[in-house]
Amino acid sequence: MSRLAAIPVSILDLAPIRADGDAGSALRDALDLARCAEELGYTRFWVAEHHNMDGIASSAPAVLIAHLAAGTTRLRLGAGGVMLPNHPPLVVAEQFGTLDALHPGRIDLGLGRAPGTDPFTARALRRDRPGGVEDFPAEVAQVQRLLGPALAGQQLQAIPGTNSGVAIWLLGSSLYSARLAAALGLPYAFASHFAPHHLEEALALYRRNFQPSPALTQPYAMAGVPLIAALTDAEAEYLATSLKQRALALLRGQSLRLRPPMADLDALWSPGERAAVQGLLGLAAIGGREPVCAHLENLLVRIGADELMFTCDIHDQSLRRRALALLMQWRADP
Repeated sequence: MSRLAAIPVSILDLAPIRADGDAGSALRDALDLARCAEELGYTRFWVAEHHNMDGIASSAPAVLIAHLAAGTTRLRLGAGGVMLPNHPPLVVAEQFGTLDALHPGRIDLGLGRAPGTDPFTARALRRDRPGGVEDFPAEVAQVQRLLGPALAGQQLQAIPGTNSGVAIWLLGSSLYSARLAAALGLPYAFASHFAPHHLEEALALYRRNFQPSPALTQPYAMAGVPLIAALTDAEAEYLATSLKQRALALLRGQSLRLRPPMADLDALWSPGERAAVQGLLGLAAIGGREPVCAHLENLLVRIGADELMFTCDIHDQSLRRRALALLMQWRADP
């Protein structure tokens, strides 16, 4: 059995708004994709918190997860993640405790320490809340307490939330959260779908320093991978121009609305911008069966991830569904 066939595979969706679409259509597409992922046998489907970003409709993960969970039956749903500096831990615990009460055993809570937005918007989110990213370890511990069993004399409880089945993950794109996840004995997801440079170092550090906990006896690491799967390499490269345009827009501070693919990007970017986009998407699996499977097998040999989570920013929704189906087909018969 190949390494790819032996591990769980999952989906991360940012509810991308197409250049010719709107937020409503993006959220309907998210449910459509979640149902597709469930039918195909993907393990989990996460959405990520972003704010003040034209082109991303996943600003309210708990609300979107409730919508996705109500429209599916088995798929694990979660946040990849909730940006904890933006929210009081009690509110996060109550929201995800409510989701778990409605959909027992299906809810994941991934916690990140970045605000997921620009400094101006971060201030608007936090209002008069003191502290910031430096409080992340203490706030993670508070969320753990609020979602765990109530202790004698515990004054503050999350209801719903206390003694829930919510699975807590730590997320990161640097070494910081790898160390914290290892110390707390929590599963760890690395955001290599847009920040691949420290992936191997972070996963090695996490495994080396892992301390068993009631949540997890062995380290469990997941890596993010952009996926553009198609029937031929040429088609995949063409479809990937939407993803590359979006990465370029991110670098330029422009709208992130997902644009249609285009035949040639050379007139659009400078050599430096092209190199920067290639750096952001260094882990991307783009192509037909052979290059995608070979890339993913080599990646798993290198990093030994326990699970892969794929983003799939293809402009045409039907081709997004097809890409998810192709990966599962190739995984079963590489």
